[in-house]
Amino acid sequence: MLINVPQYIDVEDKVAGPLTAKQLGWMILLGVILLIMWNMVSKPLFFIIGLPLTVLLVALAFYRPYGQPFGSFIIFGVMYFFRPKVYFWKRTPQKEDKTQKTQIVEEHFVDKKLTSESLRDLARVMDSEGAEYNEKLEQILKKAPLKKQ
Repeated sequence: MLINVPQYIDVEDKVAGPLTAKQLGWMILLGVILLIMWNMVSKPLFFIIGLPLTVLLVALAFYRPYGQPFGSFIIFGVMYFFRPKVYFWKRTPQKEDKTQKTQIVEEHFVDKKLTSESLRDLARVMDSEGAEYNEKLEQILKKAPLKKQ
């Protein structure tokens, strides 16, 4: 028996044309507030208050910073400013042996001599996709000193 697996589960359903239920709700709220303000306040005051209110409610309906709704973005921003921020780091002092440290550093810097011949060998091995084998090249890659022949 075949079972259909739902896809695009993070996309909200469209209710009215291209608008989701949340977007439609924000737009209806904007329309109701603007209608009430049109009848209650003078025209210059209506435009002074109505324009920022329109921008805010349209942003709440359509703007999604970092893939999350603008309302959640505002709530997280306010919570960031009012939550306590306590960061502490406790460093534990460690005793270091300087002689041991210098020995380790000296062991890691083995003198490798890359010559044009070794680079040619490396290119040949890579072109043959590993079919050709070169012992000198393997020693260079393993950070071992070359054996003198």
